[in-house]
Formats: sequence, structure tokens, C-alpha cells
Amino acid sequence: MAQEVAVLIHRPSARLRATALTAAVVAAVLVLGGCDGDGETKPAAGKDAGPKVVAPGRPGEPARELTAEEAAKEASRDTANSADFRYAQMMIEHHSQALVMTELAPDRASDTTVKRLAERISAGQKPEIGAMEGWLKNNGGEDREQPHDHAGMPGMATGAQLKELRAAKGKAFEELFLELMITHHQGAITMAMEALSEGNDVFVEEMASDVVAQQTVEINRMRALMA
Repeated sequence: MAQEVAVLIHRPSARLRATALTAAVVAAVLVLGGCDGDGETKPAAGKDAGPKVVAPGRPGEPARELTAEEAAKEASRDTANSADFRYAQMMIEHHSQALVMTELAPDRASDTTVKRLAERISAGQKPEIGAMEGWLKNNGGEDREQPHDHAGMPGMATGAQLKELRAAKGKAFEELFLELMITHHQGAITMAMEALSEGNDVFVEEMASDVVAQQTVEINRMRALMA
């Protein structure tokens, strides 16, 4: 009797997608390896015999029914691609500029709320830089440098803006800092959304999702401070 293994693969999470597909392949092997009373395996009968994986399509697309072999191929597609490498390399530079700005806050800001915000941004982005550097090292990123214009990345402050920020004090600093950092965060979210759309690596997807969630919250806090 033909056996069927139904697995839902949720597109928004590469981790769930890969895990579900892997589980389906394992289940498929177990089903195909069913034994008779003497402990001997029975071959699958009929062309359509064997396990199937039900994979819902992307929004607007119908679900697909995959064989175990097709499911295995789908799972292998979760390996890093050029969009993943580009995102990690660019976001390291993007985060680094944010740290340059936050390091000015302790001496130049007078509002303790702005100082604490800068501290939180710094505390969040430093580990993210380390995580992305580690991911690049573990995935051969040094040999896959992606051509990109750091100055042209979304949200990056210009040299003139950074010079103005360094020269500002008190309320003038705080207003400019918040203005520049909101734009900087918006740029980071744009980059993260592109990675989620075009990338393929589970870890990069998680990092990009964290950036979207965390920096959206921080943008709202900064806008409230400017009101």
C-alpha cells in the first residue's frame, strides 16, 4: 500500500523549511524500508507508491507534492548564496558606522535617555558584528568578497554629517544624533528585508529578522524622543 508523509513547509522560515524537508526525507526512508513478517523489506508497488512531501507554495502559489528525492534537493537549497554574503559584508560596515555615532553620545549628549539609547544600540550591534564576522569566516566569506559601495549603502551618514555630529553638543547633538540614527536604522531594515527576500542561509535569515525587529523598536523610541 502506498504510504504518504505530509509535511508543511513554511516559507517565512528557512530553518523550519530545512528541518521539515529533512524530517520528511528521513520519514520517507523509514516508510520505504518497511519490513514483512520475515524481516525482509518489500519493494514499493506501483509507480505512485512511496512517501510524498506536501510543500505549500509561496503566497499566491498552489501547494506542491514532492517525492523524497525532490524534498532532499529542496533542503539543499538552503545553502548560502551571494545575497547572504553581500548582506553580512555590508552590514558589518553599516553597524560599524552606527558604533562610531553611539560612541560620541557619552561626552556630547546631555539627555540621559539619549545616552542610554546609544548604549543599548551599541550593546546590540557589537555582538551582531561578531556574529556576522564569524559566519563569514566559517563559510569562506574571505574568498567571496562581494563588490559594493559602502558609502552608497542605505541610511549611511556622510562624512560631512559625521563631522557635524562630532562638533555638536547638548540638545544640538541629541537632535542630530536621533535624526541620523533613525535614517541609519531605516537603511539597515531595507538591507535586512532584501536579505530575507533574496538570501538563502538560515543563520543570515535569523540575523536579518533580528535587525528588522530590534531596529523597528528603536526607531519608534527615537521618534518618540524627537516629538
